[in-house]
Amino acid sequence: MNDTISLLMNHRSVRKFKSDPITDEQLAAIVAAGQMASSSSNVQAYTVIAVTEPSLKTKLAELAGGQAYVEQCPAFLVWCADLYRLKQVTLHHQPGQPSYEGSVENYTVATIDAALAAQNAAVAAESLGLGIVYIGGIRTNIAEVSELLGLPELVYPVFGMCIGVPDQETGLRPRLPLSGVLHMNGYDKNQTMKAVEVYDHTSAEYLKERTGGQRSTPWSEQMAGRLTEPARLQLKPFLEQKGFLKQKS
Repeated sequence: MNDTISLLMNHRSVRKFKSDPITDEQLAAIVAAGQMASSSSNVQAYTVIAVTEPSLKTKLAELAGGQAYVEQCPAFLVWCADLYRLKQVTLHHQPGQPSYEGSVENYTVATIDAALAAQNAAVAAESLGLGIVYIGGIRTNIAEVSELLGLPELVYPVFGMCIGVPDQETGLRPRLPLSGVLHMNGYDKNQTMKAVEVYDHTSAEYLKERTGGQRSTPWSEQMAGRLTEPARLQLKPFLEQKGFLKQKS
């Protein structure tokens, strides 16, 4: 265990923040750290929109499903997969040539690039004593969020991230046993399900303690409920309208 691993192992989602602002220097350092994440073929297919204007945060909080911490945090970062930039440079250097910016592969690359950069930024923020929480809720009303932020074609918001000085003490949520995610030289189905059995007990006890005995639903039951509930089915037509998921153009 070293300082870096210790920091990573103590990650907690923070949903209550002090009013202290995020300085320009902090924001620059956090996003610059994000930029140093690995990027497929150096395409760097993402853009970060830092939202600090109170009225804009209020609107985004509403669109994210009424999540008050989006409005209350001093800085809300919207991490976007961005193929617009690549399309424009392709038009400049290869005018008239077929291009494949809308392919599933390039959609995947852009989404992964955004996620890798964001996680680098999250670790950087926590190293500065700040707290973060990811907000997938901005995809609930994704068209409205995109319009509000002026996102052009081939750009979509992958998730948001609240950043600020923590104003709460949060517990450490247990994860699946390592055996549930680390397989050696091939996928072991029995190993996976044995780990789920162990984790169901751990997660139920955690939830029971966290809720004062009011809830103790095991992880597998929670996930079954999640998977059988339709969620954000509007994403595919929205992405297609934005120019993603196309073979060529």
